[in-house]
Amino acid sequence: MKWLETCISKGMILLITPSARGQQCVDSLRAATGEETHWARDLQEAATRLREQIYSAVIIDQFLLETEPEESEKMIEHLGTAFPVHINFGVTGMERLVREVRSALHRRKREESAARRAVAEQMRCEMRETLTALLLSCELAMSVPDVPGPAVEKIRSIDSLARELRLRLQVN
Repeated sequence: MKWLETCISKGMILLITPSARGQQCVDSLRAATGEETHWARDLQEAATRLREQIYSAVIIDQFLLETEPEESEKMIEHLGTAFPVHINFGVTGMERLVREVRSALHRRKREESAARRAVAEQMRCEMRETLTALLLSCELAMSVPDVPGPAVEKIRSIDSLARELRLRLQVN
């Protein structure tokens, strides 16, 4: 899990455009976002890069989407968790490009944070249910007549650990 968070937080951007301004866009995006930015000149190169790396955002030239729909579909299959940004480089200036990418990165972080909170809450709920069942089982086991002393000690130990876990879950 830590490895995945490191890869995601590393933050890389992939720019996909055959535009001669590609390198200028890469330089501007890197300077504006502080994130490593790669340039793919066509959809095949983009698909290869997407298979090899995890990107936080992928800027896609709308020209390529319109002129190469089949290749576009193949490339889109490899986006993974990258946030797609569709840009018409024919009419979009550098300032707007940077603004759109910053906005997309912000939305991605917000959505990622919400997803993490939802997963954490779901896990806490499931753990509470399991702990409740465990505590109930311990109580039932303790109520069985003639339970040997060493078994009672083990059941109390399990009960104590389960209660400690429940308290930790409530604190967090």
